[in-house]
Amino acid sequence: MATQHSRSAARMMMAPAVILLLGWMLVPLCMTLYFSFKKYLPLRGGDLGWVGFDNYTRFVSSSSFWPSIYATLVIVGGVLAITVVFGILLAILLDQPMWGQGVVRMLVIAPFFVMPTVSSLVWKNMFMDPNYGLFAHLWRFFGAEPIQWMSQASLPSIIMIVSWQWLPFATLILLTAIQSLDSEQLEASEMDGAPIISRFWYIILPHLSRAITVVILIQTIFLLSIFAEIFVTTGGAFGTKTLSYLIFQRVLESQNVGLGSAGGVYAIILANIVAIFLMRIVGKNLDN
Repeated sequence: MATQHSRSAARMMMAPAVILLLGWMLVPLCMTLYFSFKKYLPLRGGDLGWVGFDNYTRFVSSSSFWPSIYATLVIVGGVLAITVVFGILLAILLDQPMWGQGVVRMLVIAPFFVMPTVSSLVWKNMFMDPNYGLFAHLWRFFGAEPIQWMSQASLPSIIMIVSWQWLPFATLILLTAIQSLDSEQLEASEMDGAPIISRFWYIILPHLSRAITVVILIQTIFLLSIFAEIFVTTGGAFGTKTLSYLIFQRVLESQNVGLGSAGGVYAIILANIVAIFLMRIVGKNLDN
């Protein structure tokens, strides 16, 4: 009886937080669904009535829809590949004994706490500016013509900026996983004469598989809604218009809340498809 009473008390104490959280998620979702079926122009007449699935048809038939899906997936895939590969390398490096190890770890993790708008402006003006940026000076030093990063290599530029922001997160998760690895197993393989590559491939990498899947899942959820970096750097030009940026244009620039809400529903569907796919991968990995 005491156990049942404690469980009931726990549910009662958790109920306000659960109700608040559900309201926080469900109210915006319901409003998005509601407006997606209406023609709502705040500055041009307001609510102009029910239009059914017309907003969905217009949004998906737009010439920018599929390019935005492509740009979104390319950015997500590129950032995941860079952060996972370099995150593993950095995690292995930071796990080695060195002087000032704590300070080095803090410096590696620091970029994750920089706001996306600030880091994007720093990369755009201090590194990628074709006239005064650091990369431009390096190119001229080697006798090459500086690259117009935001126009000639727009998607790689966005991937580079976002990867710099998310690399510390991946490094931190992977470093924690490496530190939980049994050192005796590595020492035994080293005494048996196993080369470094074999030790990494057959011992370290399988041990990191769960941490890698968690990193991929969490980063993908956030990267699917990438916006600030594109807004600050290219403004959606040169093939960098993601789905979230396209929704922004439809709502704020076109002042069409109904069309933007339909785009929001498409974004939710895309995020759920990717999340379900990744959750299955994570589930299989955790089961193993």
